[in-house]
Formats: sequence, C-alpha cells, structure tokens
Amino acid sequence: MAEVHIIGQILGGSDFPDNSLYCKWSLSAGSGWRLLQGIKEGQTHVDNPTYEPFAAWSHPIDLHYTTKGLQGWPKFNFEVWHQDGFGRTELYGYGSCHVPATPGFHELECVTWRPIGSIKDQITSYFVGGGLQLKNPELAIANSESYRLKTVSMGKVHLRLNIILRNFDKYGVEF
Repeated sequence: MAEVHIIGQILGGSDFPDNSLYCKWSLSAGSGWRLLQGIKEGQTHVDNPTYEPFAAWSHPIDLHYTTKGLQGWPKFNFEVWHQDGFGRTELYGYGSCHVPATPGFHELECVTWRPIGSIKDQITSYFVGGGLQLKNPELAIANSESYRLKTVSMGKVHLRLNIILRNFDKYGVEF
C-alpha cells in the first residue's frame, strides 16, 4: 500500500484580535485511509505573548498513513480558542487545510473564520462576551453547507510540515 508520513509542527497563530490563545486540531481522511502510527487529534497549550502578536504553540505532529487511493486526502481541521483572565474560553475561529500532496518541506498558513450571526447576536456578543459557535463543528469542515453561514475572517494558524510519500509509484501515481 502507498504510505504518507506527516512530520512537523503547528507553529502558532497570528492576526487574532487578542492574545491568550490555544488550538484544538484534528486530521480527517477518507475511508480508504488508515492511520498506522500517531495521534490524529489534540490540543496545544495556551500562549499569552507579551511583546509579539504571535501565539507560539510549537505543537508536534507525527503521523503515518497508508492508503489504496488518493480520494479523501488528509486534511487538518482547527478550532482556535481565546482564554480570558477569568479562565473563560471563547471560540476565535475555525479553519481547515489539506496536507500537501507533494513530498518535501512545506510552510502553510491556514486562514480561520468564525460565525457572526445577526446584528442582535453581534451586539450581545460585544456586551456580554462569548460569541457564537457551531452546534455541529463538522459543518465547519463540510464546504457544501458552510456557504449559508454569516462569517467574519479571523487570524491564521501556521504549520511547518515535512511530507514523505512511499510506494505511490507502484500504484501508478506520479508527482
């Protein structure tokens, strides 16, 4: 079977409205993909940078997949959260990006967004805090339904990945 090794790290987040951020992440793949080694979901620590607008997480990623085909190529899914001084958390963004399909070193920026709702929701969020989040986070991944949402752009999640592909040529796939 063809193999994909994904080795690297989630560097951090930038361009978010506040500091004190952490990230929940997962990797989803199609039904023809099987995870041999590694953990396909996790959470970073909270970073509260003082001098830079960049939350540094340096969270390691090390996964090994096998596959019989290219359908359902692996994809990172992110939820970035803000933690205030009282320990309360607020969703700051959803994002997703595909794992690069070419071998080698890659630096990625995954843009994030969050739902804003109606004017009433926005005013409530401004004065009370909290903000909106999806009842079903899977909707953030399913591009077919996300066009119906009112959203606003948020910051970016930065990744550094090394991709190793093995035995794809034996299955007739050339890069």
